[in-house]
Amino acid sequence: MKPSIHWLFVFIPITLILEHAGKVPPPVIFFSAALAIVPIAVLIVRSTEQIAMRTGDAVGGLLNATFGNAPELIIALVALKAGYPDMVRASIIGAILANLLLALGIAFSLGGIRHRDQKYKPTAARIYSSMMLLAAASLAVPSAFSRVKSVRQQQHRGTFASVEGGEDKSHLPYRAFRGEVA
Repeated sequence: MKPSIHWLFVFIPITLILEHAGKVPPPVIFFSAALAIVPIAVLIVRSTEQIAMRTGDAVGGLLNATFGNAPELIIALVALKAGYPDMVRASIIGAILANLLLALGIAFSLGGIRHRDQKYKPTAARIYSSMMLLAAASLAVPSAFSRVKSVRQQQHRGTFASVEGGEDKSHLPYRAFRGEVA
């Protein structure tokens, strides 16, 4: 008999109690919430597999890709609400790397152990390499824009520096609006 993971559902009310208790450290609440998400993710996977058996591989793959990332989506929404955009970026990058690199590397390794020579469909290889290129571009382009923006902001701040030895204060309302002045 296969052991059930449904006992982890008990962490849903435990997490709510810990969150409203007041003096519980945030890592404990996070760990409890992460354990509560595990059985939900298992049910989502099983549900999409059942639907895929009835509707076909295309619809099943689409549903699996959509709902398979539900825990990352939940974490991203909670982190955005709490004001942690860097955590959301890291979560998205981690999901991309785990799905594309880790899963592909494990598949190659396990396939190489069992079958010495592996054969791949050329169309699938092209699709996956294009996905890898898009993933790399989706990480590189925003980083480049962010870098250029920060350099320009630093250059722009330098132009406000001094007028005959005194500091020009005309930029302070703009910087306060942007949240740069406390």
